[in-house]
Amino acid sequence: MVKKSSALHEKDGVSQPEATNKLSAEIIKQKRTKNTSVDEFISQILKGNIVFLSKAITLIESTNTIHQEKANKILEACLPHANKSVRIGITGVPGVGKSTFIETFGKHLTSQGKKVAVLAVDPSSSMNKGAILGDKTRMEQLVTDKNAFIRPSPSGNSLGGVAQKTRESIILCEAAGFDTILIETVGVGQSETLVHSMVDFFLLLKITGAGDELQGIKRGIIEMADAIVINKADGNNEKNAQIAKIAFKRALHLYPLKESNWQPKVLTASALKNIGIANVYNMILEYLELVTKNNYFFEKRNEQNKYWLLSTIEEQLKSNFYNNPKIKIALKKEILSLKKGDTTPFNAAKKLLDL
Repeated sequence: MVKKSSALHEKDGVSQPEATNKLSAEIIKQKRTKNTSVDEFISQILKGNIVFLSKAITLIESTNTIHQEKANKILEACLPHANKSVRIGITGVPGVGKSTFIETFGKHLTSQGKKVAVLAVDPSSSMNKGAILGDKTRMEQLVTDKNAFIRPSPSGNSLGGVAQKTRESIILCEAAGFDTILIETVGVGQSETLVHSMVDFFLLLKITGAGDELQGIKRGIIEMADAIVINKADGNNEKNAQIAKIAFKRALHLYPLKESNWQPKVLTASALKNIGIANVYNMILEYLELVTKNNYFFEKRNEQNKYWLLSTIEEQLKSNFYNNPKIKIALKKEILSLKKGDTTPFNAAKKLLDL
């Protein structure tokens, strides 16, 4: 007679790799940083501890006033150790291959001895503010690189698909020893002014065969780009990529020379096949050499700081307004009046602002 096995019999599960277990244990252990002092945060960040770096960025992104207070102290202490990196903004429409490009480009940089931080901003739901935050799953090789740090953040309501606290995250990453910061934007047609205001080099990714080549003659994002890289230039698409390259080159020559005296370049690459990636990096080095010599690099950084100052004031005013107890009560009343048709949005706004 065959002995029947119990339905409650427990089978051995698939054991996780040792490295994963160690990393998970370390993360769980250090995640309990609720009562961690500001000094401990600063000390660990300056040592390059990415667990504390992640936790500090979480504090920065928090709307909790206690968290904000702590985050401000950490930022203040980290500031003297920042501003020692090259900040590169990377944008492009969904499907252009941003994540693949960033992974291949990031791996190339780490192979050159660079420490790379990727601040990847995922699209948020406008209804519940949730985000997929899938960059860590898409960049499988880069995420395991000890010289790389990937931080996906939901874009929330921030204009241009850039997380509201990306600027502060840059400072923390620089203090942690990352010398190259890659900022990926959502790239869904919103204004890219914000990312342009926080990077040293602005890279626009394009693809062929999507009617996208025609956008090259339009102002806007093309005008802000320091370079255009036509991605997925491999196989049958290589010929089309070369045609698009010529079209974009012609379009770029219609624009006046940039303040940096840099003539934007157009390159082709295949992130998937790792073709042309080294050329992109060499071009950025060429740009940095030029703008360092003519002092534009430092002028732009000063302009960025001014922009950040004004932007921070605007954000704080907005936060103070909506968190004011009187405004909260009055806002509910005005919304009710709007529903009844007793007031207009403009009159209601004026009333609230006068408070």
